[in-house]
Amino acid sequence: MLKPEELRAKYGGVVAFPVTPFRDDLSLDIEGLRHNLTRLMNHPVCAVVAAGGTGEVYSLTQDEHAQVVETTVETVSGKAPVIAGVGFNLMLAVEMAKRSAAAGADAVLALPPYYPQADEEGLLDYYRAVGDATDLGLLIYSRDWVNFSPAQVERLASKIPTLVAWKDGQADLRRLQMIIDRVGDRLHWIGGAGDDMVPGYYSIGIRTYTSSIATVAPKLSLALHDAAANERSEELSRLMSDCVIPLYALRARRKGYEVSAMKSMMDMAGLRGGPVRPPLPDVRAEEREELRAMLEKWEPFLD
Repeated sequence: MLKPEELRAKYGGVVAFPVTPFRDDLSLDIEGLRHNLTRLMNHPVCAVVAAGGTGEVYSLTQDEHAQVVETTVETVSGKAPVIAGVGFNLMLAVEMAKRSAAAGADAVLALPPYYPQADEEGLLDYYRAVGDATDLGLLIYSRDWVNFSPAQVERLASKIPTLVAWKDGQADLRRLQMIIDRVGDRLHWIGGAGDDMVPGYYSIGIRTYTSSIATVAPKLSLALHDAAANERSEELSRLMSDCVIPLYALRARRKGYEVSAMKSMMDMAGLRGGPVRPPLPDVRAEEREELRAMLEKWEPFLD
């Protein structure tokens, strides 16, 4: 288990966001998760998120969440920090954080609580309670309606000692630049809106991003990071055009496809994806053929 300051030093590169595989009856596929993680850890990702958004955290029971975190910690086996996603409401998020710490997780990623458009003071209390629940480093995930101003992020950083990193899920580079300018190196900045945002994030100095593509093709995620970090613009443009933009265009067709499209590709690539749990929709049959064609272009990046 890493101290918050040790954890921060580990960031740089690709943070993998594994799916939580389910069987056809929607039960948890723990063996499938182990299989996926074993393959993933053949690649130098800088961290692994257990039960994040891509991992369908909001579909899991508390016991299932604990199983996913425990299995991830055991399988990753110290090769990279494990970050446990938590959320729902204050009491459940605190319980999830404590159980994750007991299971050996290295950090906690706090997703937005259930209550939309909450008051600033209420949000501060929520995130502070999650941070106080353990000694682990805390990451806040700004997504959906949780879209803080620079002053609000600065306040969160000043009130939560264990807060070490900020995962942006808004893809609003103008606002993110203002936040970074105000808060500076107090936090580590993570591009968290998707692989398709790598050119934008890296253009403003970010050098860590969260990748769902890493669930299928970690080599591709790492290639995106390497090309962007080393300013090989032609290579990055080609990777985006050939491999990333078509996928994200399909994912944008229906809410939930950001998970189900990746699970479908995993099944095609010999990994364990399985179905998604409602209200997320599974990918339509004809769209699976589109994904299969995309996967053929990913061949150089597949194990």
